[in-house]
Amino acid sequence: MTSIDLEAIAAAREQIKQDFLREPPDRPESSARGLHHFALICSDVRRTIEFYQGVLEFPLTEIFENRDYAGSNHFFFDIGHGNLLAFFDLPGLDLGPYAEVLGGLHHLAISVTPERWEHLRGNLDSAGVEYVVESAASIYFRDPDGARLELLADPLGEMYGTKVL
Repeated sequence: MTSIDLEAIAAAREQIKQDFLREPPDRPESSARGLHHFALICSDVRRTIEFYQGVLEFPLTEIFENRDYAGSNHFFFDIGHGNLLAFFDLPGLDLGPYAEVLGGLHHLAISVTPERWEHLRGNLDSAGVEYVVESAASIYFRDPDGARLELLADPLGEMYGTKVL
């Protein structure tokens, strides 16, 4: 393993903050109006729906054929505030198992209320899903295809007591 210079990394982070980070009211308004959908790939449509709708209680909102790949499904789950989580199955492509790679997905953090967090933790227990709790506000676990997810009980725009928005 290569050693890293933590002081140099910290100094670079501080320089990036000076160069780019703006506090309100100096921070410009985003050109985006929200996350329309975040798309993942799954190996089994029914199993994915049973997990996301059944265990995580994200309602399935639509399923139709993927316009870019005949025979593939494109389906959506409501994750609140007008945001969607989408999936494709790509039958016949033999994509192999999920892998975290540079430039790929590390994890998807989804905000829930503290009450819902406790409820969904119980659902994970009932479904036999292994998870790790961090900072009493985050549950990390994997979906049926191995994608890492986080349920975060902190308010939107905050993370572990730090305002990030």
